[in-house]
Amino acid sequence: MNKKIKVIITGATGMVGEGVVHECIQHPDIQSILIVVRKPSGITHPKVKEVIHTDFFNLSAIENNLKGYDGCFFCLGVSSVGMREEEFYKMTYTLTLNFASTLCKHNPNMTFCYISGSGTDGTEKGKMMWARVKGKTENDLMKLPFRQVYNFRPGYMQPTKGLKNALPYYKYVSWLYPLLRLLFPSFVTTLKEMGLAMINAALKGYDKPIIEVKDILKLSKFS
Repeated sequence: MNKKIKVIITGATGMVGEGVVHECIQHPDIQSILIVVRKPSGITHPKVKEVIHTDFFNLSAIENNLKGYDGCFFCLGVSSVGMREEEFYKMTYTLTLNFASTLCKHNPNMTFCYISGSGTDGTEKGKMMWARVKGKTENDLMKLPFRQVYNFRPGYMQPTKGLKNALPYYKYVSWLYPLLRLLFPSFVTTLKEMGLAMINAALKGYDKPIIEVKDILKLSKFS
């Protein structure tokens, strides 16, 4: 029998975060969920508590709310499209490391799960700006004294039916999912598999910190 855990989730007003919250609500080993959002998520459930906070660069006003948790599923992120590197760095690296460092201070036994993305550049030296920044974010998260840090690198994620925050273009491409899964098995997962993989990483651990698509699929099936 697994120990029930308490988790913090960011990004719950986006597609991925909403999907991960959905899986946590249904999972018997998730005892409680704290969602930290800039605006109301609209998610209501006995397991869920919501904290609204607009400045993720200064968490002092909500620090007391962030104590006593076993895991964090960090699903907050921005697209690099149209952004200068300096701006993307601030919204990706600086914001994430500030949030993680604050959690680590109060929850040293926490498992921190970060979603970066397929193609992330762990060398920090490649030509793709977003991949370098995500790579540095991954690398520096792994230097923090959490119990465990896992960096998830999903590719295409098929949305969960019935949820409201799927990105608009998914309604035009979702019908391709069975074909994409067949042709690109190392690039395609469902959002359900993503959520289950993060939960299982926090509950049971995994043998490496970088979680590629094939690892997401494997982790999602842990029982």
